[in-house]
Amino acid sequence: MLRKFKIAIDGKEYLVEMEEIGGVPQAPVATPTAPAAPVVEAVPTLAPAPGEQAAPTVSTPAGSDAMPSPMPGTILKILVNIGDTVQENQPLMILEAMKMENEIVAGKAGTVTGIHVQQGDMVNPGEPLITIN
Repeated sequence: MLRKFKIAIDGKEYLVEMEEIGGVPQAPVATPTAPAAPVVEAVPTLAPAPGEQAAPTVSTPAGSDAMPSPMPGTILKILVNIGDTVQENQPLMILEAMKMENEIVAGKAGTVTGIHVQQGDMVNPGEPLITIN
């Protein structure tokens, strides 16, 4: 079965047809006469175990002095918290790009005054990650 997709790359839209191969065939989608109620799944929230620290939360919006992302990827782990004192070349976070884990290190010594991403966020090159003053 051919399926059509509209894909945007660098602001330019493309119409793509793809053939679905393998997998489980799905029944055709019928158009409902009345809109169905949205399905909301409950996601349990887990408190950090004793001895573990909670994931840092995003702080205030980034200024022009924030350290930018060097490449596109996903934030796997944040290794520091707001208020931590860091040394130059100290690992701050782990960024996964192209199935490789890359350490993002401090460009200067100072105090972390802002963390502008969360674990699991996808970032693009140049997006602010962290502010050190």
